[in-house]
Amino acid sequence: MTERQKTENRKQKTENGRQNSKYRISNEEGMDSRFCGNDKDSSGNQESEPTVESVIEAVLFASDEPLSEARLANIVETGVRQIRRYIKNLNDKYQASNNAFRIEQIAGGYQMLTLSAYNYWLKKLLRVRSETKLSPAALETLAIIAYKQPVMRADIEAIRGVAAGEIIRALCYKGLVKIVGRAEVLGRPMLYGTTRKFLEVFGLNSLKDLPKIEELKKPPS
Repeated sequence: MTERQKTENRKQKTENGRQNSKYRISNEEGMDSRFCGNDKDSSGNQESEPTVESVIEAVLFASDEPLSEARLANIVETGVRQIRRYIKNLNDKYQASNNAFRIEQIAGGYQMLTLSAYNYWLKKLLRVRSETKLSPAALETLAIIAYKQPVMRADIEAIRGVAAGEIIRALCYKGLVKIVGRAEVLGRPMLYGTTRKFLEVFGLNSLKDLPKIEELKKPPS
């Protein structure tokens, strides 16, 4: 083999080594590319794509039941050992940031739970929710008041066909209904209307956001 051939062989080996190196790097960078990406969008802005860790966090945040390691691994498409490592990393971050929640092991799976130090405020929230639970009769009465306000008790009872005094008092106690004035008729009975809390509970910005009566009618069969 001539000296020139030896030189050409060395160059070829060097070039092959570079190509192999690039291939290895490309493969390593491509692993889990579904989660780890630094691609730019069409406008040139850097976008932060989901990571395996953030996907686990999102799944646990959305779940209302504990998820086993195997199920998490299947959803996220990674190994069980990696699931444990990512969960530990997430809990370390939560603790460092003084967050009010952790990922805990419960009933053979993982679930995102609020720390016990916040039980006092969570109980208050649950109490408010229970206080605003309404029976069908209360919902019917509240709907009449919401659409007919200001409305007299006699008119409510005429529509429902039954006495409504006790239900109206209960709605007032829950803060959903209030006395808004008196009617200009004999005896000047009280007029009832809904409150700001009513809007908050039903997610309305104003009474104008109530569904139209036509929208509530059942379609003909």
